[in-house]
Amino acid sequence: MYKNLVKLKDLRINLDKYLAQLNKVGRLTVIRRSEPIFNISAIDESADDLWENVVDFSKLKKGGIDIKEILARL
Repeated sequence: MYKNLVKLKDLRINLDKYLAQLNKVGRLTVIRRSEPIFNISAIDESADDLWENVVDFSKLKKGGIDIKEILARL
């Protein structure tokens, strides 16, 4: 149980290490001052049908569209 606890500061410093661990254990609990503040869980690859492409900007312009250009038009 305790190996799935991660200090917030340690998570920020060693993010790559904990992402690799997350793929193995599936879920990490992040703590701050000995209090759990949130959980991180791996994305279920079989849940791809839950995500929907709303807009594919690469079809409008090769390489996509810069976010600043999109925001300027809103």
